[in-house]
Amino acid sequence: MAESEVLHRRAPSRSSWLRVRKARPHLLLSRRGRRRFGVLTRVELRRLRRRLLRAHALGGDWKQVAPAGAHVAVKCKLRARSRPAPRSPPTPSVPPAPCTASATCSLLNPRNHSTPQSRAGRPVRKVSPNVTQPVRDLGSGRVLMMLPPGEGFTFSGICRVTCVYGQLEVYGHIINQGQPPQDVFSVYTHSYLTINGVPYAEPEKSEKAIRREIRALLKPYTKLDDRNWVVRYFPPLGSIMILERMQTRFVDFLKTYKCSSYVLLQENAPVRANSEFTTLKKIGIRRQKRKKAICLSESGLCALEELVSVSCDGCPVILLCGACDIGKSTFNRILINQLLNSIPGVDYLECDLGQTEFTPPGCVALLNITEPLLGPPYTHQRKPQRMVYYGKMNCYNDYENYIDIVKYVFRDYKREFPLIINTMGWVSDNGLLLLVDLIRVLSPNYVVQLYSDRCKFTPTLTSEYVELTDGLYTKSKIKRYRGFEIPEFGDNLEFTYEEKESSPLPVFTGHVLLSVHSEFLSSKNEKNRAKYNRIFRDLAVLGYLSQLMLPVPEPLSPLHSLTPYQVPFSAVAIRVLHADVAPTHILYAVNASWVGLCRIVDDMKGYTRGPILLAQNPICDCLGFGICRGIDMDKRTYHILTPLPPEELKTVNCLLVGSISIPHCIFQNQPGPEGSVPYVTTDYNLNIPGATEKIGEREYGKAFPRHKLRQRRK
Repeated sequence: MAESEVLHRRAPSRSSWLRVRKARPHLLLSRRGRRRFGVLTRVELRRLRRRLLRAHALGGDWKQVAPAGAHVAVKCKLRARSRPAPRSPPTPSVPPAPCTASATCSLLNPRNHSTPQSRAGRPVRKVSPNVTQPVRDLGSGRVLMMLPPGEGFTFSGICRVTCVYGQLEVYGHIINQGQPPQDVFSVYTHSYLTINGVPYAEPEKSEKAIRREIRALLKPYTKLDDRNWVVRYFPPLGSIMILERMQTRFVDFLKTYKCSSYVLLQENAPVRANSEFTTLKKIGIRRQKRKKAICLSESGLCALEELVSVSCDGCPVILLCGACDIGKSTFNRILINQLLNSIPGVDYLECDLGQTEFTPPGCVALLNITEPLLGPPYTHQRKPQRMVYYGKMNCYNDYENYIDIVKYVFRDYKREFPLIINTMGWVSDNGLLLLVDLIRVLSPNYVVQLYSDRCKFTPTLTSEYVELTDGLYTKSKIKRYRGFEIPEFGDNLEFTYEEKESSPLPVFTGHVLLSVHSEFLSSKNEKNRAKYNRIFRDLAVLGYLSQLMLPVPEPLSPLHSLTPYQVPFSAVAIRVLHADVAPTHILYAVNASWVGLCRIVDDMKGYTRGPILLAQNPICDCLGFGICRGIDMDKRTYHILTPLPPEELKTVNCLLVGSISIPHCIFQNQPGPEGSVPYVTTDYNLNIPGATEKIGEREYGKAFPRHKLRQRRK
């Protein structure tokens, strides 16, 4: 009987269901919303209210309709009398962790990231399902791009990067919003660079306030339509950047020469060009695959984190070593950029003669770096704090002079900032013994040794190995008391009392070894290494000569049209560093050569005629470089073309000529003069004794003992 008393609900008639189905598109009764309402006007609010009441009067199940259209009722501020849908229990909110050095290092070793969510938990609105980094052309050689947190944009080309909102990371350097734009060089001669979006703490603002702030920051750069587009597709905790076409005197100067113009150009165009490729092409860049970018191994990330941590608390001396083309320079740039995120400056000691970082090749230099390094060496030529021109690309058969020059430059280090020491890639035979000498002379706190599977075995340079190994000019100590100066060891280093007082004590007290497995990509091998190195050296010389171009909005002038300085014979002394030249032929060696402008202690006032010749290679300060573009025998003057200012040029009293040659493209690119081009000839007799087809080329390979060279010739 109880079951018979249950009242069953009567189903609506056929006509009622037809009327409900007709109203369904307007009522959003289906599971998939057909329209997303924004801010509705008063007329639309009244119309929607009438439709809801009409559906309720027709007999529709209002309890089932309310959860489906709850978001409409909230936006329209309508109060439904229905029972609300059950909600899941709220999860405790975890505050976002601030960005640390380890988080910055992890961007160089990308992992899979989850899809970013908005504050309401909904997925981010995308331009298309496959596009997570929207790109928009702003015109006038500018492109706007948005990066979600943790994602990167790997590209090839050169551009100027401005961070409008959020944080960016390039080559280990953090670019915050409001900072000046940075010039980024991602050329194919080196590994491509990646611009990463850095995760930052969630701001304590509403979404409306964030959108208002983004609009205000974009107003100086964009139009109203562009700002609306950015607000529509902006990812939560994302970053906004503007990429501009780079137009500088340095870039224009390199484009005037054939040997360097192709470096800044893009490689072959892709088979399929999409809209993003067309947009980025307008500013001279192109998206590349992430596998072609710089990627650090886990050991490299750990080493960077430890070195940054100890450098923020003190001034350690860090020495990097490893074989050729293993990634020492790349690791140095990343380390310097990360250190500049925390400290104002970093000192750098260049001991690699062949591949220098901040100067033309053949130098040992000490520099203080205060700006990030966002490109290859030839894009950031700097003025050193102290520099000595060695004049050769290796120190084969001249080890003692090389060590004396390193000690001469190192004594100017004041321990005000951390010091990074770059060494040569010669780590076999005598090169390994020379590296042991450098470790004892410079006494670093940390030694970072890079190794790779493709390189030959190199002994692990632990503190015990350095202690028990004889160098070329230092002896091993089987039992040494750390921290106390040993007279015999001090005599081997040959430091004077003044050097010991003005520089750190050259007492080897042991070091911490950090072994880093290198995963850097390199296009060099044993066959093309000499060719690549020669190109890089020519680019470094051109990068230095670009300082001759004044920063004025005028067409560039060729080098042969610039007015040189006239230096009398009696004002400077001359020395050829890499060869023995007869005094009667010394002027032939100086003419049309790359010369170091140096300052020696000797006074040149007592000489009335010249040229003045030095008997041995001096160890003196090098103030800069120049080209001896001519010699006037009537006026007895040298014609020197150099970017050195006149006030510093007055103190120069020595010209040093080394094996570093002027790039051939400089001689070939001399527009204007009619007839034969100066210093260029097509009538060359190879039958003359001593003539060769390889004019101007030097010995770029490794240094080998003489008996090995004879075996190779056989």
